Amino acid sequence: QVELVESGGGLVQPGGSLRLSCAAPRFTFSTYTMNWYHEAPGKRREWVADIGVMGSTNYADSVKGRFTISRDNLENTVYLQMTSLKPADTGVYYCFGGGLWGQGTQVTVSS
Repeated sequence: QVELVESGGGLVQPGGSLRLSCAAPRFTFSTYTMNWYHEAPGKRREWVADIGVMGSTNYADSVKGRFTISRDNLENTVYLQMTSLKPADTGVYYCFGGGLWGQGTQVTVSS
């Protein structure tokens, strides 16, 4: 069964950092653009960042300069380094690529 598995979420204080991971062990990872999405409580899921097969990146305005997306094609893993976290960053973060969604990982930014 092909799947994407996120990890790395947790509780962090405002201004803190987290690194999310999305592993795709049985997926032809290197041929797809990979994305991260954010679903805040009570809101719709929104796109956060993507990374192309050659490493080009794009970011939502709300995270530009704070978040960094990267990928390791040998490890079939995509990362989201999150810094200067704000309470508005709270929610579930999902990995998406090749038509597949992960199960999500919860991030809570609170003092």
